Parts: sequence; structure tokens; C-alpha cells
Amino acid sequence: MLTNTPEYWISKLELIAHPEGGYYKRTYQAEEQISDQELSVQFTGQRLLYTSIYFLLQSHDVSHFHRLKSDELWYFHAGSPLTIHVIHENGSYEEVKLGLNLENGETPQYLVPKNAIFGSSVMLNNTFSLVGCMVSPGFDFQDFELLAQDDLLQQYPQHKEIIKKLAYELLPV
Repeated sequence: MLTNTPEYWISKLELIAHPEGGYYKRTYQAEEQISDQELSVQFTGQRLLYTSIYFLLQSHDVSHFHRLKSDELWYFHAGSPLTIHVIHENGSYEEVKLGLNLENGETPQYLVPKNAIFGSSVMLNNTFSLVGCMVSPGFDFQDFELLAQDDLLQQYPQHKEIIKKLAYELLPV
């Protein structure tokens, strides 16, 4: 199996489908836990101090817009560069190129701040990106909010183009 294919990485790293799109596997988690009493974020119960995953996204897929109550630090590992699309709490939009070509404006790591709305897409066609994501306080699906297109368009009409690309469209019942 060729190492430059997404199938290689998915198989060798034992990645599974992620609800936001792409594939992932938790690789590390802290033994220590923390409560929201020590932090400026509110959640129920305890959270691990940090968690880390591998995340693979193919160019025919996107990581849909979502929000976390924790900071998430992204690290580039392999494949093509990835674009992280961020709508910050103040409503401003930022596009970050995650990769190793510094001359092309790419960066090998980027911090998505807690409460930001973000998703990602692979920059080149017919390729994939393999990244690592470390979340602190640790990731818990209770703190994961997948965002719908209609809701985002009402809040941020100025970002219509990227919202249409990265947010789920709710289908009529």
C-alpha cells in the first residue's frame, strides 16, 4: 500500500469516521482531570486536562463548521496543505493555511480559540491532509456543537460563501 494515499493512513492509524467529516482517532489523553471551577468556561462535570487526535480529511470532503468550548491546537503531519476556516467570536473571518510551505504563507501549527466557529478543507484536489489536534481542556462530545447553515447565515450573512461550503444544510422534515 502506498504511503501517499489516504487509505494507507486510515488503515495504519486505525482512523474512523468523524461526525464533522473526515476520519480521526484519539491518540493521547491526560490522566489528570479539571472542572470548570478552575476555568473561564462552563461545562458539566470533569474534563481531561487535554486530549489529542489524528485527523485526516480528503479533498472531496470538508470538516463542517462546529464550535468547541476549549482551545484546539492543530499540527500539520502529512499530505497536502489544509485550510482552517475560522469565524471568531467578534464575527471576523480568518482563513489559515496549515502546512509546511512557509514561503506560501502556510504554518505548521495554529490555535483555534475556544468558542470560535471553524471547519476545514484540503487546499489541493484529489489529495488529503493528515493533521493532529490537541484540545485543552480535553475534548468531550458534550462540548461539541455542529452548526447548521440557516443559523449561521442569520448570524453572519457577510460570510455567506464559506458558510454555504462548510455548514450542514438542514433538510425539511
